[in-house]
Amino acid sequence: MAAETDPNRPTGNVSIIVIGYNDARHIKHAVLSALRQGPAVAEVLVVDDASTDDTAVVVADLARRHAPVRVVRRTVNSGGCGTPRNNGLREATAPYVMFLDSDDELAPGAVDALLAAAVRHGAPVVAGACLRRELPEMRDTPWQDALFQRAGVHNSPAEFPALVRDTLCVNKLYSRAFLSEHGVTFPEGAFRYEDFVFTARLLAASPRIALIPDIVYLWHVRRSAVQPSISLARNGVDNWLSRLRAHRGAVEVFERAGQKQLAHAARVKFLDHDLRMYVHELGTHDSSHHAEWWRLTREHLASFDESDLRAADAPARWLARVVTGADRPRDLARLIELGSSPARLLPPYACVNGRAVWAANLPEVVLDSIESEPLSRLPVSIDAELHIWGWPRALQITVHELYGRLAAAVPKTLDIELRRRKDGRVGLSRSSVLKRHQGPDGLTWNGTVLLNGLDSMAGQHANRLEAWDVWARLHCDDGSSVYTCVRATGSGLRRTVIPGRRRGVTLVQPYATAGGSLALRIAPGPGAAAIVVTRRLRRLMSKGVE
Repeated sequence: MAAETDPNRPTGNVSIIVIGYNDARHIKHAVLSALRQGPAVAEVLVVDDASTDDTAVVVADLARRHAPVRVVRRTVNSGGCGTPRNNGLREATAPYVMFLDSDDELAPGAVDALLAAAVRHGAPVVAGACLRRELPEMRDTPWQDALFQRAGVHNSPAEFPALVRDTLCVNKLYSRAFLSEHGVTFPEGAFRYEDFVFTARLLAASPRIALIPDIVYLWHVRRSAVQPSISLARNGVDNWLSRLRAHRGAVEVFERAGQKQLAHAARVKFLDHDLRMYVHELGTHDSSHHAEWWRLTREHLASFDESDLRAADAPARWLARVVTGADRPRDLARLIELGSSPARLLPPYACVNGRAVWAANLPEVVLDSIESEPLSRLPVSIDAELHIWGWPRALQITVHELYGRLAAAVPKTLDIELRRRKDGRVGLSRSSVLKRHQGPDGLTWNGTVLLNGLDSMAGQHANRLEAWDVWARLHCDDGSSVYTCVRATGSGLRRTVIPGRRRGVTLVQPYATAGGSLALRIAPGPGAAAIVVTRRLRRLMSKGVE
């Protein structure tokens, strides 16, 4: 981490507040990551929210071994994260505070980097970059990456309303005096998404804020955990209701403070981020969930005005228009694809009186800005059917029209890239010329991309499955282009072993991601065949037991 070092900087300036509940398995790693920050840390306050597992034993042992560790044990569980964080704030003694969840970690050098920026810029709030790390895959996704591309200082959030998009409280350093002076605390009790309201209260107080590009926080995402975190526990519609409540609370904070611009930015953020994320997940729920979700969302969106919708990206804006334009769930399959990342708008494409509308069964929902939006930002849909078990190994590509925009641009060629998910490295790149086709389902452009060379992609990682995402770059005659993932179609999603020159054999396991995009798991080497044989034997044995 590229933090400036200052030998004259006073030590013991930061209190790190770690909260945990029934997390004996992970909390030690969180506390140790705080202790490793060095002499700038005055104390590590561990607030145990009345755990019933061995959390109390683990943190008591840490306190015995490490002098900076202090334990605050609640006798009654609060039901949320806000109350224990407020407990920690009241107990903290250092000039600056930070927050850390028991299942996450601070990145090495985080405190020094944040503290250096606070001192240098006289900023009571400093925010750094956060990595959202999927475990056990170790796949990293930057959180709100656009905000942390470079260092910057803003005299108030009004100068940079995009700050409302970073609703996390854990990737920041705060002046404890500033929080106290302005009464900035978390909602108490069983209040989900308490970060939303805390961050709104903070920004409404108009602090000077410094941003640094350094990675300061590792947000661990364990989807297979027995007890998922609050942010991942989205099975019931009550989670969506909690998110709506938190968002409304944040907007109300801005409006009471006269910060209309921040309230507007918060509503736009809701459309671009929250709405799209939850629409995308509707496919995992039943019809009763769909109906209640639809009703709650329509009620919530009724408080948005046209300026909010027009400021959102096209996919989010169109989602909002469909939900508000229909009194019950409609066309969910297409909505879910539009909520994916990247977004896709699948056929049919209907027009009424020359205007693009959602579809023939919902003609009152006009899809605005189709003509003026850059082609690169429109949700163009590209399908790919995989053929790798025979020869030649190839992708059959279908590019769908989108309300005449592609016909006007004239698609010519398509490049396919296989990108390794963990680091984005391109392992294979192939191209194809596209041919226009007018079929019964509308206008498309079709091509074939050969996939020779799959056995050479994984380099030294023999016998290890690695995930590769399939991306496409569409080139048009007018100079415009589209870069997006391809959608998995057809019956080619089956595991196979192909011969290879370098490793002998290579296992290729195609699959559709949660967003419907095509991806491949690839493992070269003789161990790959053993993986296939072992899994097939296990399935046969399990069927025999049944």
